[in-house]
Amino acid sequence: MYEQFFGLTGKPFSLLPDADFLYMSRRHKMALNLLEYGMTTQAGFVVITGEVGAGKTTIIRRFLRSSHDGLTIGIVTNASTGFGSLMSLISMAYGLEHKGLDSITLYNQFVDFLVAQYSEGKRVLLVVDEAQNLSAEMLEDLRMLSNVNNEKDQLLQVVLVGQPELLAMLKRPELRQFAQRISVHYHLEPLGAKETTAYIHHRLSVVGGSPELFDNLACVTAHYFTGGVPRLLNLLCDLALVYAFAEEAPHVSFETVVDVVADRSSTGLSPFRPLPEGFERSQFKEEIARLPQASESFGVS
Repeated sequence: MYEQFFGLTGKPFSLLPDADFLYMSRRHKMALNLLEYGMTTQAGFVVITGEVGAGKTTIIRRFLRSSHDGLTIGIVTNASTGFGSLMSLISMAYGLEHKGLDSITLYNQFVDFLVAQYSEGKRVLLVVDEAQNLSAEMLEDLRMLSNVNNEKDQLLQVVLVGQPELLAMLKRPELRQFAQRISVHYHLEPLGAKETTAYIHHRLSVVGGSPELFDNLACVTAHYFTGGVPRLLNLLCDLALVYAFAEEAPHVSFETVVDVVADRSSTGLSPFRPLPEGFERSQFKEEIARLPQASESFGVS
């Protein structure tokens, strides 16, 4: 609704994990490089973790869009214990028959699939998103699958993507053998204040928007209320554009961002950091401007 008003070709802050909008912060670049490294070194297991909304799925989508000759890729996006057996989910990911087949039959069928792919010069990659929903038993089943090799080459590589609960699961004593198979692990932290400003400007640029659409103080304020979590930034910035459009304001300011947070807080359903106790707008604005992050974002030494 605001795109035409601000001269944008699309929504810059959609909540969908669109790889076209991926901002390559130092952390996101490292995660992507480690994924690529895991593939080239035939790592058995690669684990990428991060808080909700940190950008894990977007990174995986960018990775999958790259050229991966010699890889046959399958994706499991809902690996919960209540959504079919693990072998059924894996079979579905590769288009293999699974209806009415027991776990042993599914296992043997998948091993045959791995061997057939290898005979054609291909390795098989399994990506499991939301892997924190896996049970310890399902993780152990994955470890057993990773044993399928020809002593020289890894026939199956697995990428687990999940929230910090996945790490807690992998530290359990009964999964120590699994943990020893993890060749690459990276935990994706939220964006810093300077990165948040660059992130907002980057997403605006993808749809033809000017960086000045969000002034620097608005960017720092957005970081304050979201902690630099990309999903929360997208939600806050999208609403800020709606508010600015409704007021026919030429850009998003500190006041716009605070208005969004204040209104959401009043509903009791706000995912953002709450307004400071005893909030007074002008005083808070001065405090935000004095933050070291604000000086960094403004380029002040």
